[in-house]
Amino acid sequence: MNYKTTLLTLIIAAFLVLPSNLRAQAKYVGTKSCSMCHKTEKQGQQFKIWQDSKHSQAYKALLTAKADEISAKKGGKKAAENPECLKCHVGDASLIASAFKEDGVQCETCHGAGSEYKAMSVMKNKAESIKKGMTEFKDVEKFCTTCHNSNSPTFKEFKFSEMLKKIAHPTPKG
Repeated sequence: MNYKTTLLTLIIAAFLVLPSNLRAQAKYVGTKSCSMCHKTEKQGQQFKIWQDSKHSQAYKALLTAKADEISAKKGGKKAAENPECLKCHVGDASLIASAFKEDGVQCETCHGAGSEYKAMSVMKNKAESIKKGMTEFKDVEKFCTTCHNSNSPTFKEFKFSEMLKKIAHPTPKG
């Protein structure tokens, strides 16, 4: 009886852990992959909005002497190698370790690693995209202020509503 109980517990545990493991397997695909669909008028030229934003230049900002000076004052190494700088100028550790960190704060920084939801057949259905790992924001301001806050050594007043308008990239209706 003890063997059967243990086996059943292991099977149930495997099913509970499986979805989180599938999400953990999602890989970053980079902005070129996203741009294939998100650069069109039909998609609201979302890729161009990102390209024209400061987010697309976020990593490059770390390659300056000024950034290295700020990083050194904080006791860090070069800014482009400092995890404290990279977490906001690129994103999470997996994205930092990927081949796409030079893209700065890019699509997947906010929307999550895209390998599982990038297919057009998935992207046509928001619920399916979220099921496949695309981040669903319940509180966008909270997400943005994880970086845009007074803990940043270069912080300037952050007017969320005003700044959101600069990066808004909704899909046009119709």
